Amino acid sequence: MKIPEKLFFSISEVSNLTGVKPYVLRYWESEFDLLKPEKNEAGNRRYRKKDVELILRIKELLYEDLYTIAGAKKRLQEEKRKRIKKAPILWISELKKELQEILEILSK
Repeated sequence: MKIPEKLFFSISEVSNLTGVKPYVLRYWESEFDLLKPEKNEAGNRRYRKKDVELILRIKELLYEDLYTIAGAKKRLQEEKRKRIKKAPILWISELKKELQEILEILSK
């Protein structure tokens, strides 16, 4: 699914994009700590692209992989831990690559 390049999405836009009813989105916000869209001055939810991606992942876990709410929460936490664990490794490999490029430039 292609998510449009926008800064914010309304709950109705997210519902149309994901196929998840607004009341279900509001319920998921109460169940999943990772899903916390901002609210504007009027109190309306403003979802970002990362929120839409998370909603699609939650939908996949619940409706396709048939996880329970508790199981989906646990799975999302595991995935978050793995991303955090890999982040320094990716950063170090990028830094190493940049340093090698600088070394090549300096050795010329």
